[in-house]
Amino acid sequence: MNVPPGRGAAYWDQGETLADRFRAHARDFQHLYGYAMRGMAEDWEAGGPTRAVCQGYEKAPTGAMIQLRLLAGVFRLVLTGQADNLRPFYPCLGGTAPASQAWPLMREVISTHLEELHAGLAITPQTNEVGRSAPLLAGLFDLVAASGVRRIRLLEVGASAGLNLLLDYYCFRGDSWQLGPSTSIVQLANAIEGKVQPEPFTVVRRAGCDLNPVDAATAEGRLLLTSFVWPFDVDRHRRLAAALEIVSSHPVHVDKATASEWLPRALAPEPELLTVIWHSITQMYWDADELAAVETIMQGVGARQLLGEVGLEFDLNDPDGAKPEVRTRLWNRDADGPRQRLIGTAHYHGIPVTPATA
Repeated sequence: MNVPPGRGAAYWDQGETLADRFRAHARDFQHLYGYAMRGMAEDWEAGGPTRAVCQGYEKAPTGAMIQLRLLAGVFRLVLTGQADNLRPFYPCLGGTAPASQAWPLMREVISTHLEELHAGLAITPQTNEVGRSAPLLAGLFDLVAASGVRRIRLLEVGASAGLNLLLDYYCFRGDSWQLGPSTSIVQLANAIEGKVQPEPFTVVRRAGCDLNPVDAATAEGRLLLTSFVWPFDVDRHRRLAAALEIVSSHPVHVDKATASEWLPRALAPEPELLTVIWHSITQMYWDADELAAVETIMQGVGARQLLGEVGLEFDLNDPDGAKPEVRTRLWNRDADGPRQRLIGTAHYHGIPVTPATA
């Protein structure tokens, strides 16, 4: 989700109306969505098509990001050829028209597609940011070095379409190191800053869970993921398109479940493997009961078998923290608890990772 760094869903609790939220999110952005959200705010207050589309969502939780759901719905219309007049404003599609001129045309599109866009507001934002495979890689290097086990069972909670579970099909490169196939169509250069000690590993098994998993093998799933990436983030669109091509040949199974429901089933003993639980920018959306349940599960399993964790998360005790942290934990059947390390910080899209020792 495209939320500002260090901010959870409650960040947007600063306005009483949807128009207030739209303006708060737009701030002084001079890109397409900045102009669009300011236009949406004015249109909502004037009783225009934006207000009609959003009917029934006036009291939706602020973390639902109604503005992003609406903009993604408009983007899907552009991507499917139903709003070609907006295409020149979308840089990821080759558009170069001034963003400041887009809103009147977007308002017309909204007015023409009221029912479809209203239905789209029920769709939870999903991006499955491929750049987050960089902090996962940094964490895996640490866990492999500490455990000495190079065969990995990789489990992701909050996996979306599972694209980051395929990190071993991507090519990561630094000044003096490389991991992954050099011919990969996903190239992540200098994704980890500073000195890197690569640790080769093999992902033997991979699986994930999500409250609303996306099937990236379908046209609908690919369209959905594409529509939630902001259209002027051209590099992100290139990464996503390449990863979607890879997943079409290497499908990943993602179960529909909460982490606490899924992990007990997924964590059946496999003593020859290093099992790693991976999650990114998801815990701030869990309630206290879910956080506690997942922690209890990991502590219990870690007391019996080798278990690792890699997380890219904001510090839940510091909601105003500037960047999410990359942290690892390793249980080695040690009753005293896991080994814990702060690997560094990262952008909330994952790239770059800045090591804690850099």
